[in-house]
Amino acid sequence: MRTSLNEIKQIDDHLFSQATVEDALLFDAMLIIDPNLSYKIMWQKRAHQLVQQYSRRTLKAEIESVHQKLFNEPANQSFRQRIMNLF
Repeated sequence: MRTSLNEIKQIDDHLFSQATVEDALLFDAMLIIDPNLSYKIMWQKRAHQLVQQYSRRTLKAEIESVHQKLFNEPANQSFRQRIMNLF
């Protein structure tokens, strides 16, 4: 399991350009030696994309929830009116 975690860290360092020059050279050599490594990189990159998409959707939903509370609840009518006066 530890090897797997180390490999994930190495791939992340490669994807986000955080590896030292020495580690980057070593990783490039590992890419040549291990044909499955490029496959693992592709899937790890895809996993990062999915996490990012999920985070964006979650943030958008939270923002929409706050918007609904601020502009639709009667308790916030004075706030809503002050904002509308700005425009």
